[in-house]
Amino acid sequence: MAVEGGGGDLLPVVMLLGAAVVAVPLFKRLGLGSVLGYLAAGLAIGPFGLGWFSNPQTILHTAELDVVMFLFIIGLEMRPSHLWGLRRAIFGLGSLQAVVCGTLLTLVGVAFGFSWTVSFVSAMGFVLTSTAIVMQLLGERGDVAAPRGQKIVAVLLFEDLLIVPLLAVVAFLAPHAAGEAAPAGSRWATVGLAAGAVGVLVAAGLWLLNPLFRVLANAKAREVMTAAALLVVLGAALLMQLGGLSMAMGAFLAGVLLSESTFRHQLEADVEPFRGLLLGLFFLGVGMSLDLAVVARNWVLIVSGVLSLMLVKALCIYGVARLARSSHADALDRAVLMAQGGEFAFVLFAAALAAGVIDPVVNANMTAIVVLSMALTPLTVLLHKRFASPAEVSMEGVEAVSERSANVLIIGFGRVGQIASQGVLARGATLTIIDNDTQMIRDAQAYGFKVYYGDGSREDVLHAAGAQHACAIVVCIDDKAAATHIAKLAQAACPQARVLVRAFDREHALELANVGADYFVRETFESSMLLGREALLATGAREDEADEIMERVRRRDAERFDLEVAGGLFAGRALILGNIAKRNAQQAEAQAPAQ
Repeated sequence: MAVEGGGGDLLPVVMLLGAAVVAVPLFKRLGLGSVLGYLAAGLAIGPFGLGWFSNPQTILHTAELDVVMFLFIIGLEMRPSHLWGLRRAIFGLGSLQAVVCGTLLTLVGVAFGFSWTVSFVSAMGFVLTSTAIVMQLLGERGDVAAPRGQKIVAVLLFEDLLIVPLLAVVAFLAPHAAGEAAPAGSRWATVGLAAGAVGVLVAAGLWLLNPLFRVLANAKAREVMTAAALLVVLGAALLMQLGGLSMAMGAFLAGVLLSESTFRHQLEADVEPFRGLLLGLFFLGVGMSLDLAVVARNWVLIVSGVLSLMLVKALCIYGVARLARSSHADALDRAVLMAQGGEFAFVLFAAALAAGVIDPVVNANMTAIVVLSMALTPLTVLLHKRFASPAEVSMEGVEAVSERSANVLIIGFGRVGQIASQGVLARGATLTIIDNDTQMIRDAQAYGFKVYYGDGSREDVLHAAGAQHACAIVVCIDDKAAATHIAKLAQAACPQARVLVRAFDREHALELANVGADYFVRETFESSMLLGREALLATGAREDEADEIMERVRRRDAERFDLEVAGGLFAGRALILGNIAKRNAQQAEAQAPAQ
């Protein structure tokens, strides 16, 4: 039952959205990820599943705009200075990976009995990794901005740019009639047209776009800003397409040119919802395009092709990464993420089919191989995450905590820890800071803070950090269970220190009271009290009246808290009183010789 007939019919849209809404949460619930959910939904409703749609290429063609918008957003994050800093990764690592993988994958095609030409086109199509899948998986685990994520992004950028010369190579490989040759003038005209398109885009980005957005911002028309953002993305893509270049390349260049603009974050926010919607549409289209009839007829060739191409590409990527001095864990992670073919393979295969370089059977088989490789990637990533040994923490530029002496020990140097340290630093007290986030430690060094690597939930680390000599241990981490454990450990191991803890909420504060923490404050309580006071002043209350009302609120909250502790919501009131009595006895004993 094909449903995409009527122009104003909403049934196809409802079916697409319904399939996504059902499949994606289900697959995420099973731990399989959203990408595999979209692919499975597309396969289920496509022409080779339930048959609700008969022409997935229409959806794929529309959803290709996802790649365009995605690269625009990537371009917004790539300031020219940052892009220049990645030049070695983009053109060095990217070109090395493309050459090595392309060569070995071509040999795989020859081993399967195909000609050199067909093997080369098929191999280079498989070299072009799926930007949509890899960036989605990187985004889900928060690695896009991490160093290893940036290297992957650099390689993806190079491969996206590689589609342009590859299309030219396909045109060169096209069989011509006897005596027919492409005139040299037309080739130079093509090159000139492409260079002119790039020049026009760069000029517009440098001199037109910022004044345009400034005028629109002054007009206070939010919907026009959104329309202008889409106009920039699609206009840049169209300009590059007219110049014979990649649409994605145009969007990326437009993003780079606007990366230094004051409107960068607004543009990203305007484009992101469209990109996310098209991303799901793209994966649905990929799932629909998997021709199960072709797979059934040539299953031996297709299955062996998927396994051999993915394995060889993964080994190539791992070898290149290790050659570029990446760690074993990072190289293996990159190999698992990038072992599939990508969306630009469909573009390359379509061009090769139109030029007569490959026949329809090869095109159908290679399309099925690429789609299956894309569908298998989330599963291989899941298996790698589940069975691979944990990656070693990179200690480059980070000093582990050693035997130290401290008046105050701060555990956790995030938002709360940074603010809590200011008063101690201003007084000139000896301060030791530990954290287990190596990237944060490196970032803190840029601002003059010396932060040591250490796990505050371990007693030996606390002693090495000087907790046994500290007058205060300030626990500022955002993990409730870990903060409670550290408070309990510090109470037992360092009785001379006051244990001051950041509480997440009221329930967490009750837990901390139960383990005997000396002082704890809910992370939103004081800020909420200040906001409430300002709200009172806004209603016309006097300063003294506002202070009196907020003091009553604070007192009632403290009374309720004491009642909750005493009322048995958390057992252990006797333990709290015992800790207080023990603390008083220790203080009296310490003061006795002085008297």
